[in-house]
Amino acid sequence: MTLAAAVQTLPPLEACWHALVLGVVQGLTEFLPISSTAHLKVVPVLLGWGDPGVAATAVIQLGSIAAVLAYFREDLAEVLAGISRAFRHGQWSDPQARLGVAIALGTLPIICAGLLLKKLVPDYDNSPLRSLTSIAIVSIGMALLLALAELVGRRRRSLGEVLPRDGVLVGLAQALALVPGVSRSGSTLTASLFDGWQRPAAARFSFLLGIPAITLAGLVELKEALHAPANGGPLPMVVGILSAAVVSWLAIAWLLRFLQHHGTWVFVAYRLLFGVAILLFFRHADAP
Repeated sequence: MTLAAAVQTLPPLEACWHALVLGVVQGLTEFLPISSTAHLKVVPVLLGWGDPGVAATAVIQLGSIAAVLAYFREDLAEVLAGISRAFRHGQWSDPQARLGVAIALGTLPIICAGLLLKKLVPDYDNSPLRSLTSIAIVSIGMALLLALAELVGRRRRSLGEVLPRDGVLVGLAQALALVPGVSRSGSTLTASLFDGWQRPAAARFSFLLGIPAITLAGLVELKEALHAPANGGPLPMVVGILSAAVVSWLAIAWLLRFLQHHGTWVFVAYRLLFGVAILLFFRHADAP
């Protein structure tokens, strides 16, 4: 059941409250390497609200994309300017042009994987991939990979050294985030650390790379998720998007500052505890 469908049985104020909570959860978890889709599944189940569904969570992500667009507006302007110069003067060695190419190439894997998933798993909302047990196992597995990346990553490369192949490599990792529990920011950060990136640069590239992917996911599901009864209308979704935008901005700013002086071990520990907690306490809450 999608959030829009669930709203049909809720009073407007209660529907807005649910959307507000989901927006805060989305904002806190989209850019931290702990999986927003996993938390948007687990938190409502824990609160007794049921699964909000893929469509609703994808649209709430539009708040996160608004935040990342606003936060990185200067970076994006430089990338667009670099691509423009490259087209006009052939300056494809320009760091900003290379970054733009890397973002474009890095977006292709998740688009292809998303289309394939929709075709092969039409009832994805009720897929075993979205079960709490699956989320727990994936969260633990990704925690171990992030820990390994912390141990072996050389952390020498900066964002100015980005190459098109980095977009492909990190883009393939981003495509894994279609599985709840992986975490888009977590998988891209892990891949970048394995590839020798400095932590702040890896996080910055993860944020920029996520702009097309999150935007496309939200827009594709927008029509379905906003299909609500007259008494609810689009208001709950607006509340969710706005709360996600504000909290996402704060999460981006905090993570960039944090990674300048700290590793990702706190997220490794959290993901391990999150996965184990689900297996111990919530695995019986799985529902088709």
